[in-house]
Amino acid sequence: MRTISIFSSIHSKYNNLTNTEKKVADYVLENTKSVVYMSITDLADACDVGESSIFRFCKSLSYKGYQEFKIALAHSIAVENEIPQLTDHVLMDDTIEQVSSKVLSTNISALNETYNLLDVQIMDQAIDFLINAEHVLFFGVGSSLITAMEAKIKFMRITNKMECSMDSHLQMMSAALMTKRDVAVIISYSGSTKDSIEVARKAKERGATVISITRFVKSPLTSYSDLTLLCGANEGPLQGGSLSAKISQLYLLDILYVEYFKRTNEQSIMNKESTARAVTEKLL
Repeated sequence: MRTISIFSSIHSKYNNLTNTEKKVADYVLENTKSVVYMSITDLADACDVGESSIFRFCKSLSYKGYQEFKIALAHSIAVENEIPQLTDHVLMDDTIEQVSSKVLSTNISALNETYNLLDVQIMDQAIDFLINAEHVLFFGVGSSLITAMEAKIKFMRITNKMECSMDSHLQMMSAALMTKRDVAVIISYSGSTKDSIEVARKAKERGATVISITRFVKSPLTSYSDLTLLCGANEGPLQGGSLSAKISQLYLLDILYVEYFKRTNEQSIMNKESTARAVTEKLL
C-alpha cells in the first residue's frame, strides 16, 4: 500500500489535471469523508461529470481504478489509532464495552436508515412479482452470496420455487435459462460487481423481472433493474463484508418473506408445517 498521502498526490499533480479532473479533485478535497462511501456514479453526479472522467482522474493519480482510489482515500483519512478495516471509529485502545457500544450503534443506524429508505410501493410490487413468479432466483457474489443463500433457505420453508447457485458460472447459466415468468433477486452492496451486473444483464435480456438489493440508487446494476430496494449501511472500501450491510439486506429480505407469507397464508402455513416435520427427526 502507498505511503504517500492521497492529498499530497492530488496537490502535487493538480496543475497537470484537466479542468474536468480539477472539478473532481476539488470535490474530493472538500468532501473527503463522504466520498469514501460514494459509488462512482454518485461521485460523477455530485461533480456533474461523466463516470469516465472519474476513472481518468483516478488514473491521473496512478490508481488502477475507482476502488483502489477509495482504498487509498480511506487510509489517508483514518485518524491516528483508528482501525479503518473495522466498524467506523473503533480505536485500538477501546475497551470491550466501548467496542460493543460502537458496533451496536453502527448496526442500529444501518437498520434505521434502511427503514427510512424503504419505498412501500416498490416493496409492494416486489412481493407481487415474487408471488406470481414461476421461479425466483437469488444471486450474489462474495459476502452477498451468503445473504442470497440465507434468503433461499428462509423462503424454501414455505415454497419450492426459490433457487440459488453458489458458483458464478452456474449463476450465469441459470440467468441464461430464465423466462419472462421468472424473477431474479440480485444482492450487491455496491451495485458495481462485474458478475452481478452480467447476471442482471442476461436476466433482463431473457425477459425476467430483475429486483436489486443495493446501497446506491444509481449504479451499473440498477440500470438493469425493474425494482431497486435500498439498504442503509455505510460500508467503506476497507470494510468489505461488514455485518451492518448484511443485516440491512437481511432486514429487507425479512420484510419480503413476512409479506409473502401473509399473502399466501394458507399455502405457506401448510408448507411450513411440512418442512418443519421433515427435519424433526434430525433433532434430538
